[in-house]
Amino acid sequence: MGNPKGSVGNPKGRGGDPKGRGGAREEPVTQAPRRVGLVLARAAQVLGEEPYYHEFLEGVERVLTPAAVSVLVQVVTDRDAENATYERWAEQRRVDGVILVDLAMADDRVPLVTGLGLPAVVIGDPSTAQGLPTVWTDDAGFAAEAVGYLAGIGHRVIGHVTGPPQFAHTQLRQRGLAAEADARGLTLLVAEGDYSFEGGRAATAELLRQGPTAIVFDNDVMALGGLAAAAERDRTVPADLSVVAWDDSAQCQLAVPALSAMSHDVERIGELAGRAMLAAMAGEPATVYQAPPAHMVVRDSTHPLD
Repeated sequence: MGNPKGSVGNPKGRGGDPKGRGGAREEPVTQAPRRVGLVLARAAQVLGEEPYYHEFLEGVERVLTPAAVSVLVQVVTDRDAENATYERWAEQRRVDGVILVDLAMADDRVPLVTGLGLPAVVIGDPSTAQGLPTVWTDDAGFAAEAVGYLAGIGHRVIGHVTGPPQFAHTQLRQRGLAAEADARGLTLLVAEGDYSFEGGRAATAELLRQGPTAIVFDNDVMALGGLAAAAERDRTVPADLSVVAWDDSAQCQLAVPALSAMSHDVERIGELAGRAMLAAMAGEPATVYQAPPAHMVVRDSTHPLD
């Protein structure tokens, strides 16, 4: 699948020379179109709100397009539908490789695509990859950095609005936050979100009843929901509540107040995924690619606690 088709010369005496001289005319070498698949098991509304995968795909295509490889994106409702998509793609030879995202611990997709013979790249912690090439960020370490920043400006009771708990990166971030809060003697409050605006609003309302002075959100869209929930309860950001988003974006910059964020170079992560995918399709040994480190971008949504 995806291998170049060999050039084929015309047999002697079969056309190619209108004067019948019998010489073979060599056809140009052509390569079968190649395609990489990405399946997103997310609600369409969440994908519409969240800019992460738009930026990620820009990076992927920046690498794959010059190599004449296109990207096929399929949005499905759940993990069973995602697995069925890989099986169908393999049977129909629709793709030459796949990119796996939102990994769980002991994720069943890894042995599935391996068994189907599909080259694959994991976007996530190497502990989830089961030997596949990986592009990863240090979620636990960067989560601890967010807590350290908030502690440094005086916050002692910090909330965390998580992403879906089955995702490994959610668990790693939560561990990083909890470990750093414990080391500093802080109180950490946790509420579960789903990456949507409404999920962020509801989780923030739950946390505000417990009295945090700062909240870290696992994505930018939930942080926007958090701003709405705070306003509905007459909590002023940042005077009454500091807010930090995970993943910087234009939405963070345009929010009122502008959101402080743990900023990742998402397009660069996509570029690394594209490089890893080309290497996997070429049969090269699996490699771990570490994305550039995240860093805190301080804007108007955080303030020292008086």
